[in-house]
Amino acid sequence: MNSLQKLTQLTQQDEHLILGLMSGTSLDGLDIALCRIKGRGKETQVILEHFATYPYTDSLQRKIREVFAQDVVKLANVCMLNTRIASLHARMALEMLEKWSVKPEDIDCIASHGQTIYHAPKRLHMKPHYTNSTLQIGDGDHLAHRTGIITISDFRQKHIAAGGEGAPLVVYGDYILFSSNTENRILLNIGGIANFTYLPASEDTTQVRATDTGPGNTLIDTAVRTYLPPMLYDDEGGVASAGTINEELLKTLKTHPFFLQSFPKTTGQELFNMKFFQDAQRNSNTLDLHTADLVATLTRFTAETIVEAIQEYVPNWQDCTIYLSGGGAKNLTLESHIKELLAPCKFNELRTLGFPPHAKEATLFALLAHQTLTGTVLHLGNNPEHIPAVSLGKISLPD
Repeated sequence: MNSLQKLTQLTQQDEHLILGLMSGTSLDGLDIALCRIKGRGKETQVILEHFATYPYTDSLQRKIREVFAQDVVKLANVCMLNTRIASLHARMALEMLEKWSVKPEDIDCIASHGQTIYHAPKRLHMKPHYTNSTLQIGDGDHLAHRTGIITISDFRQKHIAAGGEGAPLVVYGDYILFSSNTENRILLNIGGIANFTYLPASEDTTQVRATDTGPGNTLIDTAVRTYLPPMLYDDEGGVASAGTINEELLKTLKTHPFFLQSFPKTTGQELFNMKFFQDAQRNSNTLDLHTADLVATLTRFTAETIVEAIQEYVPNWQDCTIYLSGGGAKNLTLESHIKELLAPCKFNELRTLGFPPHAKEATLFALLAHQTLTGTVLHLGNNPEHIPAVSLGKISLPD
């Protein structure tokens, strides 16, 4: 059977074994989730059979950072990394399948998010003749050919083509995996950038909402990595808890126009980076701030912008249970600020819903690939440009 025949066969099936691959903006490694997925729409069932994170080497992280969220890069580096990332992801995927004693020929398809290197919604670039844009590298054809497995990749482009901003895509998986008819839920993911999905207990799909809120871990990590090497992040929020919040800097950080823009919206480290908070320090005369105080202020800033987005965009936020995931959920100081500001909301961990939070995003892309193969389209939200009702991903055949 050739690849095209196999693809045709896969579109006739309601069940697929899919390998989801996800590398986020933290650049720490490749998340690999082996998922058995069955059914369509709200009735879809997902079984996570295996999960692992394959860490990136320091050398690879440096190479990606040379082109990640940079306005000026060497185009040759982007071109070469596109294939290098794909080849590395293929090797990592095959090694994990061997470790799990799973044959590559038993996998129906790979779902690859790729490595984001630039995210440019129109609200960021402000160029009148250009639309929303985003770029992930790690070419799907190389993945398919090197693994021998049909690959679905580049998920964000169709979202943009249909009027969205290419993010957040978690809403599609959140609705299927975590909707409840007894509880209003907010799925809050604090990665490099923070985002949330609101799932009403009414199960009214037109009321489902999803948006980025602004920085998650990115500013905190950048400050720690810059001023407290060899630390890479604020473990459990210990640095922030030892510092004092500077109210002048906090007020200046929050004056950025992004926070006045309408929902839903997306952003990235192209905006929220070291230059962003150093400019705010200059404008607030706080450049001599002690590092612990800077980290404490950035942590509070992250918490307040998350909370204010929820309070503005979710109509009944006081009557919601908030489920935390992402690296920021391990920052106890950040979590404490959010809980304080969102009282009387109830809080819980995503794992209480029977799903490991660290596997969520890789599983999401496996789920999106399953929807593409089954021709499933979800109609969520009340504006098709905000949550486009389209199938996502490009299909690459191995031969």
